[in-house]
Amino acid sequence: MNRPEPRPAHSDRPADAGTAETRSPHGAGPARMAWRRFRRSRMGLAGGVIVAVMLLAALLAPWLAPYPYDEPIMDSFGEGPCAAHWMGVDQNARDVMSRVLYGARVSLQVALAATAVAVALGVAAGVTAGYFGRWVDEAIMRAADAFSAFPGILLAIAITAAFRTRSLTVVFVALGLVGWSTLARIVRSQVLVLREEDFVTAAVALGARPARVVFRHLLPNCLGPVIVTATLLMAGNILGEAGLSFLGIGVEPPRPSWGLMLAEARSKMMLNWWMCAFPGLAIALTVLGFNLLGDGLRDALDPRTKT
Repeated sequence: MNRPEPRPAHSDRPADAGTAETRSPHGAGPARMAWRRFRRSRMGLAGGVIVAVMLLAALLAPWLAPYPYDEPIMDSFGEGPCAAHWMGVDQNARDVMSRVLYGARVSLQVALAATAVAVALGVAAGVTAGYFGRWVDEAIMRAADAFSAFPGILLAIAITAAFRTRSLTVVFVALGLVGWSTLARIVRSQVLVLREEDFVTAAVALGARPARVVFRHLLPNCLGPVIVTATLLMAGNILGEAGLSFLGIGVEPPRPSWGLMLAEARSKMMLNWWMCAFPGLAIALTVLGFNLLGDGLRDALDPRTKT
């Protein structure tokens, strides 16, 4: 009777074949899985392209602008779009395309700075309120309620008027103070959940200081909602800057701003449509791009989304 041949000690089967089903596809980590989910979002990709184009236009404005933004062009008053001036000229004979490109620098610069202020204040307030709780939580949340009780544009106007000066610094500080309360609530809710998790409890039991618990365990797990909210805040800050400049308390002329261009063109809207059409289109496209990008990032950073 023939005995079966023994199985060789080293087979061709991979050693980890039995655990392959428990691993993420292609051994991808959370960042790669989020990028894979984001690539499948057509609207998110479209928003990213729009935002990238606007950022490049703002950065390259000195090289892309065909004319100086603050110098009139002789014999071109009120001229519409043509081969020499693709977006026409305004009532002061300045090239609209050049002013739109330089206006992108102002609007995006203010939006980025205001969002940075809002994120810094909101994350600090939310983590402090959620981690320490009790009277600290109560005091911070009541302050957030006070800021949220006023319409954003009215609060920004009040803060801007309190400085009694017109500058980009005043505008982005005002917009940052308007937007921090929303982010503070989001971060606080995340921290309230995370501080009850086993890894946070274990860190505290091992004697970790509050600063280490916050920066090592809590903040990294709050990055997803913070990134998404910051992206959406960018869109709101662009609209906020345009509104303040439209009302005459934002950017000081002759420095171009999309909102200021709309304010200057409102009396010529029916006859010289291009003076308000192109700045308005730039605002609409940029806000749409950030909103689409924020929606795509929200879906990509949600671990419950299927890969």
